Amino acid sequence: MRVMFVGDSMTIGSAGDYTWRFRMWQHLSATYGGPFRIVGPRTELYDKQAEAPVSHTYGDPSFPERARAHLAGWGEGWCHMAPLIGETVRRTKADLLLVSLGLIDLGFYTNAQQTAENVGAFVRAAREARPAIRMVMLPVIHNTRAENDPPFAAECTRFNELLAKAVADLSTPASPLLLASRPDTYDLRADTYDGTHPSPSGEHKLAAAFADAMHQAWGLGALYEHLHTPR
Repeated sequence: MRVMFVGDSMTIGSAGDYTWRFRMWQHLSATYGGPFRIVGPRTELYDKQAEAPVSHTYGDPSFPERARAHLAGWGEGWCHMAPLIGETVRRTKADLLLVSLGLIDLGFYTNAQQTAENVGAFVRAAREARPAIRMVMLPVIHNTRAENDPPFAAECTRFNELLAKAVADLSTPASPLLLASRPDTYDLRADTYDGTHPSPSGEHKLAAAFADAMHQAWGLGALYEHLHTPR
């Protein structure tokens, strides 16, 4: 199984972060029970001082270079990834995409309907490259801006509704799509360090959302909560 993480700043992480990608790699290593490989064209973290994705300083140096691969970018959303995903899937031969996107789109680039249209373009391009690809998508998690900006919060809520519909409409037996559940206990004060980006406890909860969806729907791995405690 070849797994690729696709996401925005919450997924690429910044210098010093563990990242939820690291937590998921740990989880799959412990529970998958078969060979798997993390794939993607990038390995870097974002460096806030350099304002560029040039850091390799992960929170845990035991995270091996081969497992740091991803397709994630600070400030990148569905509108950026849809044009890239086809060739990236073709090149990496990814079997499973774990996708966390949307907040940056709604905040800076597109409204809920336009963002949903980019979800469709993303799915079509990935399938053209690999017809049997599977995807798990995470709804947008409201951040502190959503708490203080009602129109933005409404766009986030509307997009999540459209994302759920897209997952239901576009899923096929040959190329199934899953909608992960937003972690019920996700707390912006405890699970982020700035109101948006995950702290170590938030990283565990994001990884758990994907892991639990995969296990419950497809029998992959195990339920995350039984194996990990946040640190």
